[in-house]
Amino acid sequence: MGVDRSRSRPEPSQAELRSAIEHLAALERPPCSDGERQAAEWIAARFRGHGLDARIEEEQVHGTFFKPLGMLAGIAALGGLAALRGRRLVGTLAGGFAAASMWEDLSGGRRRWFRRRLRQEPTWNVVAEAGDPEAEATVVLLAHHDAARTSFLFDQSGPRFVVTRMPWLIERLDRWPPVMALVVGGPLLVAAGAVARSRRAIGTGTVLAAGTAAVMADMARQEVVPGANDNLTAVATLLELARMLSESPVEGVRVLLVSTGAEEANQEGIIAFAERHFDSLPVDRTAFLCLETLGSPELLLIEGEGFLRMRDYPEDFKQLMVEAAEDENVPLRRGLRLTFATDGLIPLRAGYPTAAIGSLNEYLVPSNYHWPTDTPDRLEYDTVASAVRLAYRAVQRIPERLAA
Repeated sequence: MGVDRSRSRPEPSQAELRSAIEHLAALERPPCSDGERQAAEWIAARFRGHGLDARIEEEQVHGTFFKPLGMLAGIAALGGLAALRGRRLVGTLAGGFAAASMWEDLSGGRRRWFRRRLRQEPTWNVVAEAGDPEAEATVVLLAHHDAARTSFLFDQSGPRFVVTRMPWLIERLDRWPPVMALVVGGPLLVAAGAVARSRRAIGTGTVLAAGTAAVMADMARQEVVPGANDNLTAVATLLELARMLSESPVEGVRVLLVSTGAEEANQEGIIAFAERHFDSLPVDRTAFLCLETLGSPELLLIEGEGFLRMRDYPEDFKQLMVEAAEDENVPLRRGLRLTFATDGLIPLRAGYPTAAIGSLNEYLVPSNYHWPTDTPDRLEYDTVASAVRLAYRAVQRIPERLAA
């Protein structure tokens, strides 16, 4: 099945994009909050207003990023103190348990034994359907409507300094250093030091783990950001795609437009979606496109991602996105990987053909990422509109690639 490039289709409306983002940014939307629920209900109503079948799926999740990691770091730090007093078995078990649990949590694992033992609360995923419900090919477009808490960790002074003062270093890098390696490194050093009888390793790991616990406790006290770029730009993109797909359907494909909750709690919303839907979505006939932070000056094709282990997106699917961008004359930067995780990591790990697009500023990070200045007035709406056109063209191209 070829792509019909002659067929006209509606253009994205920047006014509509702005209106949706401004409305949702006014809601305080941490995971599992009343604001997140209100956002989900509003998004579902907008989907229905475009003639789509839309539903809200309530899921039970823990709902925070900082509490599981902070508690695990605290366990490791206490184990380190015990090991320094001669109780090496305690240090080995505490450090090993904390490191293994952190790895599962940060690498996109779906078991998450420790997290699932903490208090569970509702989050709300929005799922809308467009296109042909009987089509063999399914495209799932992902965004998230919850918002993060800020932290000094997200201050962009560091990237700004490196880019402006050490451009030679930037030219050699395809990613920023994985900060989360320090988070897991503390418990690992406690466990390894206890086994090796190394007080230096135990002491270093204990300090790192205690520092992580302190940082996470501080994050718990911080304000929730408006989240206009991260990730209401993608939600608005879904809503514009819903309108365009309603007015100018793409034949031969079923399209699911999914806005998840609790993404800022280490992808709990998309993991709940996976547990509910992946069994009914065949890997060889389903593709995912993750939309993330689309309001910075430059649109980016994400090569790979991961807090700890880098997982590259499949090259043939990245090439499809490049071709779709060329069709639309949309500039699309390549060559960069993310040392954090998006919702796209979950279908990628499950073996689905997956691609992800984001955006970045001159310091090679998303503008105002997890910062109080992440407001609607600071977005590049031209970039968001370009992402809408790119995603629509990708929906047209994907069925042909799945059938190949």
